[in-house]
Amino acid sequence: MEPTNPTSHYSAPTRVLAAAWIVVAVLLLLDVLFRGEGRQAWIAGAVLTASVAVVYLVWLRPRVAVTERGLRVINPLRETFVPWAAVQWVDVTDVLRVHTRRAIVRSWPLRETKRAKVRDNMRRDAGFLDPDDDEDPARMRPVDLAARQLRQDAERYKTRPLTGPIKDVDEAGPAALGAEDAPQTMVPVEVIVILTATVVTVVGAVLFA
Repeated sequence: MEPTNPTSHYSAPTRVLAAAWIVVAVLLLLDVLFRGEGRQAWIAGAVLTASVAVVYLVWLRPRVAVTERGLRVINPLRETFVPWAAVQWVDVTDVLRVHTRRAIVRSWPLRETKRAKVRDNMRRDAGFLDPDDDEDPARMRPVDLAARQLRQDAERYKTRPLTGPIKDVDEAGPAALGAEDAPQTMVPVEVIVILTATVVTVVGAVLFA
């Protein structure tokens, strides 16, 4: 039985900003609802609704989730499932990266924002600096700590792998369906529905309000 609450790594500052904007957008929508009139009110409401959808896709939804079957790398438009058997290494340059035999999967939300640290990471990736595996976790940057935890998770799960194709996607995500030992990427239905509804809402308000 797989756990129903997988561990997730995400950007806390962007989530705080996203929550703050959603609160502001809801208050503005209420103001438009009660005091707005005419075509401009419809357009303003559609734009505010679209902004909430964009904030959800770009700031709230993206994360890296740890499951017993593998990693869910959830980016704004696409989701990649990486089985534990395919994970070779996890590191950070400008973003967190999951290395596999076929490709390098990059995480949108887990970013290194300090420019000097990005330069050091790039030099380390090129072989000009030694790895920081012995660094004190208390002194590590948040994204570096996430990468270390994911490497440890990969080692732990590889010692007791679950075999066979994945049929239940409640935890592992839609991109995991049928995955065995290679990453799979897809655009989730959730994203398609949100984008379609957003476009229809804005276009409808502009054309028919």
